[in-house]
Amino acid sequence: MATTTKVQPRALVRASGGPRYAVALAVDALGTGLLRPFLLLYGVTVLRLSAPVTGTAMTVGIVAALVCMPAVGRWLDRGARSTVVAASMLVRVLGVALLLATPTGNIWLFAAAALFLGIGNQAWPAAHAALVATVAHGRERDAALAAGRALRNAGLGVGALLATACLAGGTTALQALAAVTGLAYLAAAALTWSVHVRTRPAATPAGDSAAGPAPRMRALLAGNVIYVFCLNVPEIALPLVLVTQLHASPAWSGAIFVANTVLVVTLQVPVTVLLSRLSRRSVLALAGVVLAASYLGFLAATSLAPGWAAPAVAAVSVVCTIGEIIYAGSATALVTALAPAHVLGRALARFQLSTGFGLAVSPAVITALAAHGSAALWGSLTGATLLATAAVATEKEQERGSAGVAAERSTSHDERDQPLAGAL
Repeated sequence: MATTTKVQPRALVRASGGPRYAVALAVDALGTGLLRPFLLLYGVTVLRLSAPVTGTAMTVGIVAALVCMPAVGRWLDRGARSTVVAASMLVRVLGVALLLATPTGNIWLFAAAALFLGIGNQAWPAAHAALVATVAHGRERDAALAAGRALRNAGLGVGALLATACLAGGTTALQALAAVTGLAYLAAAALTWSVHVRTRPAATPAGDSAAGPAPRMRALLAGNVIYVFCLNVPEIALPLVLVTQLHASPAWSGAIFVANTVLVVTLQVPVTVLLSRLSRRSVLALAGVVLAASYLGFLAATSLAPGWAAPAVAAVSVVCTIGEIIYAGSATALVTALAPAHVLGRALARFQLSTGFGLAVSPAVITALAAHGSAALWGSLTGATLLATAAVATEKEQERGSAGVAAERSTSHDERDQPLAGAL
């Protein structure tokens, strides 16, 4: 049994869709990093909208965009791959164009722009995962998905840094950033389109139990709603706690966010490869345990003396990021392993629905819990995460009698349980 964890970059790029697709991902992420963190600021500064109205329009756009996911899933199951990824980028070009065309004070056009940007942002993860699942298999696919996430985080981080440096230019700079973002999306869509990855719709024999709908994965989908809260902890929960409860310098929040990005970029692939010795479901359960432990660590850190609390929170944030990395490296990979080929798109779309919903509600839940103190915030997150972990860990036997067993039978033993071989 191969146990090496060495990753060869050339093989990883090939498994991720090839060099052109990797460049497309980097360009797309760079453009997203230029605008997405500052979309609220664009509405307030450039369009002169109030912060609550702008935030509401953005939230409504994100939630409404989830409605497109069933259609995306069906499109993927008809064999489309790179076309759907390119479409997710092109629809964001339309969103940026609407944003640039929005006159001052017009909330409706801004909401429409947020909707199209949201559609692209929601459709992209499922489409990207389906494309990678078409060109790579087994644990190589898991590493390729991890590499895509690392590359995307690097692009987002660089884009955000460039945008921050340009903010001194005021409204003109924000408009220029939006225009550059649109061009980046357009270039990324063209590169993705040129890859021409497509698969024939999977044929299933008559009477095959795998010919039914996508596996239900009820516990996995419900648990994922809780798991994804970890993605908003560095951006929402920790700045809120550090500034409003601990009265620490905002620089701590910035340092934690930068550290989170660097750790994800550098460790996502190595950690995913290292944990390939375990089953994907076991790794996902481990992620829940690590995240719950980090939430308890935050609770303990916030009870320390003022001079020690902020550094302790920063230290615990590293544990939380490790949990996030473990989660991100196993969750989508588990869905791609469970779903039969002919319903992979619908399974990924349902998973993205749970992810998008969790990301949409987590800011409101986190801020509401934080208003009742650290114990309410971190205690509730710990309890909910442990419940989600237990549900995910115990769902395995329930799925073996349905579509999940057919999916696992169609997946080789090496693909499910063995660590990455030297080919990576």
